[in-house]
Amino acid sequence: MKTIMIVEDEPAISRVLSAYIKKAGYDCVVFSRGDEAVDQLGTVQPVLILLDVMLPGMDGWEVLREVRSRNACPVIMLTARGDIGDRLAGLNSGADDYMTKPFEPEEVVARIHAVLRRPSHALIAEDQKHYGSLRIHFKSRTVYLNGVSLSLTPKDLAVLLFLAEHPNQIFSREQLIERVWGIDYEGSDRAVDHAIKRLRQALLHMSPEEGEIRTLRGTGYQFYANQTT
Repeated sequence: MKTIMIVEDEPAISRVLSAYIKKAGYDCVVFSRGDEAVDQLGTVQPVLILLDVMLPGMDGWEVLREVRSRNACPVIMLTARGDIGDRLAGLNSGADDYMTKPFEPEEVVARIHAVLRRPSHALIAEDQKHYGSLRIHFKSRTVYLNGVSLSLTPKDLAVLLFLAEHPNQIFSREQLIERVWGIDYEGSDRAVDHAIKRLRQALLHMSPEEGEIRTLRGTGYQFYANQTT
């Protein structure tokens, strides 16, 4: 069951939202402090976050920055302030939607459905890409899953970097050998299969909805990512 994370310090509001969200078919976890929510991002792996702006421990803007530094999970901001400046600040900081209190819980659920229907986008910076909870830094050649650095062999890392640079493209064993191992490689092309097997194990806790390495029988391998860019 898909999980919605609610980060809200008013118990009455979080209880009502939880009831309506569960009725809509989602699982639900609630945090009243921003820092606690950030600490549990990798464990909970929510498909969407309802995030209050005014929070103890870490305010909503700080939580939003932390979320966006780790993955592309949709975020709907909740606030008692309806100022257009706040709304624009939230959207410009990476929020997917913005709701002003008081609101009807049915509308919140409708907004959740609407946001989750949107195509997923990899967050692309100059030297990095985010595929959901997977963050890849190409210049530093480092990979993080749910905020945790992955320890990969140099060749496995090279395969992942190459596939992630070309999402949704299919490469045969021969193409991967040439592009990653080099044209002078004289070993077995089964080395590609072994590298892919190890990478899948390393990415075991990544949701297939965010991305995965696929085998296309008789054709090759593909880093599939649900994105439009």
